Amino acid sequence: MINIDFLTLKAFFIENIDFFIGARLQKIQQPTRRDFIFSLRNNSESRKLYININPEIYHLSFISAENEKKRHLEIPKQPPMFCMLLRKYLEGCRIADATVIDNERILELYFDITDELSQSRSLCLCVELMGKHSNIILYDKNTSVIIGCAHNVGSEKSRYRELQGGLKYIYPPKSKVKLSNELKQQFSNLSDKKISEYLNSEQFRPALSKNSYTLFRELLPDSIPQNSINEMLDNYYSKIQEEKLIISEKNKLLTLVRPKLKKTKSSAEKIEQLLNKRDKTDIYKLYGELITANLYQNNDYTSSIEVWDYINNKNITIELDKNLTLNENAQRYFRLYTKSKNTKEKSFKILENLKIQSENFENIIYSIESANSLEDLNEIKLELGLEKSEKRKCNENEILQLNINGYDIYVGKNNKQNDYIISRLAKDEDLWFHTKMCAGSHVLLKINNKKPDDETIFECCKLARKYSSAKQPSKVGVIYTERKNLRKPPAAPLGYVTYKNEKEILI
Repeated sequence: MINIDFLTLKAFFIENIDFFIGARLQKIQQPTRRDFIFSLRNNSESRKLYININPEIYHLSFISAENEKKRHLEIPKQPPMFCMLLRKYLEGCRIADATVIDNERILELYFDITDELSQSRSLCLCVELMGKHSNIILYDKNTSVIIGCAHNVGSEKSRYRELQGGLKYIYPPKSKVKLSNELKQQFSNLSDKKISEYLNSEQFRPALSKNSYTLFRELLPDSIPQNSINEMLDNYYSKIQEEKLIISEKNKLLTLVRPKLKKTKSSAEKIEQLLNKRDKTDIYKLYGELITANLYQNNDYTSSIEVWDYINNKNITIELDKNLTLNENAQRYFRLYTKSKNTKEKSFKILENLKIQSENFENIIYSIESANSLEDLNEIKLELGLEKSEKRKCNENEILQLNINGYDIYVGKNNKQNDYIISRLAKDEDLWFHTKMCAGSHVLLKINNKKPDDETIFECCKLARKYSSAKQPSKVGVIYTERKNLRKPPAAPLGYVTYKNEKEILI
């Protein structure tokens, strides 16, 4: 990731200085402790100045409505204390002057205000974009006394510079700025006007070939106008922030779902182990039948009986309850058989449900890992019951749709889309594809009264392989069958189906 530097900040300031000077600060919002939105209006135009003092993505820019949505900035009902302080002093005031401190990533906005005592004061809103030291400070320009900070810096955090209300504001210690000889020649002793003219010249790009400005442009070449530093910053950092938000939300959901999958699989393994160790259903039945076949021996009220095991062709000894007759012992073993059989059937049902749950969790994990937007993750949250919302129908346009060899093909991105594909889009003769023993998307090939050739079927198999959790480069089986061969069990989760008459291709 590229961090904002002095030259980029200076270029941004020069580009927007005409808007800054005289702009009225209409509204101040603070979505989080590190995000600030200042709504400004000047020359019949309204803009939102967004300032982020996160140590990893510190920057500022005038944000577009589209990029504001990407950042997902939710305004809290109760504003933080610093936000209320800024509103008290600055909301409704105009920017009298502004500057960028030489060779520093510091923007200062000056406001002339009238306080409660009807006295004129000059306040400075200082924006410091300096990595982990990034901050926003409001101080009195005449006395340099700090009124408040976005976050205070005490002596335990810094030996050189404390920042908190009541202390005197001082600039950070000067650092040695290393510029290439080329940059020194281009920018030393130039006025803002000259720099502005230069930034719009054809020489600007090659002169800054080693500077972050050029790197910004190269990362977003298509979406940024040639000379708009602000759009460059807005687009670049909104993209970075959205990616970070997506990663953060993915990790939260995975932290929630993975333990559930692990617990479900562990429960299934324990039941299988118990069944393998303790399953005596067939033995109880055999003992009951063998005792019944040997009632003629009249061995009532004995502790055991030796009989011929016609299944395994050998003599065996069966333990008996010596308080019961031989016939009563046979009935006892039949009752044990019935009880064991019922327990076994219930265990198989539980195992089947655990299997369905495991496959569902695996599909959810795959959907989380392959999600490309917060909207996709929100759909998963709704499926998990983490968010309450009105039921929203799946939109066909949200589903990945392709055309191969004249056939329409649909690929689901999550369980909701998978369910929509098989329940709404598919007809009985359409072909359904899915990876075998592996989480993945449902792929639907619309037949439309045409028989697809082998090449089209193979391409659909490749799509099912691609949109699955299968790891490269191992071969994976892809099954396919007609839609009429699919069945959704009662109370099964979204997207879960059973199938029959399937064919398999290794991809």
